[in-house]
Amino acid sequence: MPLCPSPPEEPTQKKVYEVAKGRKNGLYQGISEELSALMRTGWADTERHGLQLSEQAPYAARRRAALSARFPGERLVIPSGNLKVRSNDDTYPFRPYSGYVHMTGDQARDGALVLEPRADGGHDAYCYQLPRDSRDTDEFWLGYTAELWMGRRRSLAESELVLGLPCRDVRTAADDLAAASGAPTRIVRGIDPALEAAVTTDEERDAELEEALSDLRLVKDAWELAEMGKAVDSTVRGFTDVVGELSRAIASSERWIEGTFFRRARLEGNSVGYGSICAAGEHATIMHWTENDGPVRPGDLLLLDAGVETHTLYTADVTRTLPISGTFTPVQRKVYDAVYEAQEAGMAAVKPGAQYRDFHEASQRYLAAKLVEWGFIAGPADQAYELGLQRRFTMAGTGHMLGLDVHDCAAARNEEYVDGVLEPGMVLTVEPGLYFQPDDLTVPEEWRGIGVRIEDDLVVTDGGHENLSAGLPRAADEVEAWMAQFAG
Repeated sequence: MPLCPSPPEEPTQKKVYEVAKGRKNGLYQGISEELSALMRTGWADTERHGLQLSEQAPYAARRRAALSARFPGERLVIPSGNLKVRSNDDTYPFRPYSGYVHMTGDQARDGALVLEPRADGGHDAYCYQLPRDSRDTDEFWLGYTAELWMGRRRSLAESELVLGLPCRDVRTAADDLAAASGAPTRIVRGIDPALEAAVTTDEERDAELEEALSDLRLVKDAWELAEMGKAVDSTVRGFTDVVGELSRAIASSERWIEGTFFRRARLEGNSVGYGSICAAGEHATIMHWTENDGPVRPGDLLLLDAGVETHTLYTADVTRTLPISGTFTPVQRKVYDAVYEAQEAGMAAVKPGAQYRDFHEASQRYLAAKLVEWGFIAGPADQAYELGLQRRFTMAGTGHMLGLDVHDCAAARNEEYVDGVLEPGMVLTVEPGLYFQPDDLTVPEEWRGIGVRIEDDLVVTDGGHENLSAGLPRAADEVEAWMAQFAG
């Protein structure tokens, strides 16, 4: 990558005009007045005119209205977040706080949405943004995040047109918020330390704001459901890509699978929505295997858990367990079929008016009965389930909400989420699994090291549910036929 910018050194110059913040051991220690003047001149006006309101903006406005109604008379601050250091002067790719994205449709770093209460009720909403660097100073070409190094940002005027929100210079935000009076303030904590330090708030009340932001994402609007469909469709293509390159993965490692899916995610979306799990062989028994550096061997299973994140940051989350050789062994098929039937039972329970926990219970009860039948846990099956004995082999819950985050709505109130009722527009995963650890002496040797999970993304509809990821085969025979068609 290019070196971090620092000003040029001119041994013959009479005066060092400015010392920029660069590396301690940077090659250039200062800039001359002449260079500064040269850099500030000769630039075209690149302001973009005639920009249109984003497609998401009217939906974001309705979401803000719903949030406003929950906190009358209170000032609400929702930051987007800042760059985070990966190592030394290298940062991670920026990913804004999901609550900010949901309320604005914006993805800019160092921003914040503020809802300012009106005396007559409701709120005025405005967005703090980092403006474009001025060409009248050296800020646009010097410094760690200068535009000439990092790329063009939208101007405040451009952001106003796209977001449908008044936009202000974020460099005044901390002072503005510190000086604000007349209303109690809430802020989402842990996102922007500078803004958090500028306000005096209560931790419990701030947590209620974060809860509300999660609650409001539980039911997706029509625009969000369309984005979820795009994410899943791209993910289906990514899985097909992987099957088509399995021979190359066998010749290399799980890394080939990870890279193959990532290519599709970057081609059609923003990135992957989470670290891809490309788990071959006994790695499939590790719930969150993301090292992806193991061998891919014919005769073993590949558990691929991956999702494309769209350009608008909505993610899919799909898992398929595939026989690397193209056909399941008898023991692999026995495990796979049990997980498939458990998923069928769970998916049948996804419908409006059902308890959120119903699909989890249906899947887990089926797997508990199977484990009793196989002699791996003590029965009867109902008692085994009540005691949670199946969890030795199922390990995790059977699903979660999905959307802007892979585990979406994570801060929502229990009564609205795990103890709540399913409604049309909710999007969730159903993903039962069985995992027989390679060192588990309670199961026969031929079962050890087998891990199977099948995961699909469902949207609750008025009449039941729609499986968004139905484009990928699930039944064992269908998986084998699909692999025979595309495997390379």
